[in-house]
Amino acid sequence: MPLLNSITTPYADAFLQLTESAGETDTVITQTRELLSLWQASPELREAMVSPVLDPEAKKSVLLALFGQSLTPTFLNLLKLLADRRRIGVLDAVLERMLELHRERNGIALAKITAATPLSEEQQAQLTEKVKAVAGTDKVEIDTAVDPSLIGGFVLRVGSKVIDASLLGQVRRLGLALATAG
Repeated sequence: MPLLNSITTPYADAFLQLTESAGETDTVITQTRELLSLWQASPELREAMVSPVLDPEAKKSVLLALFGQSLTPTFLNLLKLLADRRRIGVLDAVLERMLELHRERNGIALAKITAATPLSEEQQAQLTEKVKAVAGTDKVEIDTAVDPSLIGGFVLRVGSKVIDASLLGQVRRLGLALATAG
């Protein structure tokens, strides 16, 4: 187990167990995704939280001011605990690990779709059906991203399976075929 997982898993597992026993898992999963998005979009917040200049009490005050009204008490307690133990810098890793554990326990497959352009609702629905077939389950969670370097099409990852339907992938495969043919 990587070092980061040995640090994050106990926090993530305990947090998930608490949310399950409180019957607030669905709410916390939504809040987790929102907080992760904010955390990743705000380098200033991350830098402030890992700064040794701010003591844990100041960090907790900032976290409560920012998230006190939007997070469950269980979630706020996790933030306070991480601040007290000087682990708030790994908040994103703890939350990502919690989401992984949630998916594992509930048999939810995670699919990562990277497309050349934003997907329409119809395209998302079609890809969701494709993901269900590839994953062998009706429980899927889809993480989408846009990468213009693909030129066209998409790349779908479900576990260790990869379906490359991008124009860039086709060009690469054609190049390899030409290189080995000659």
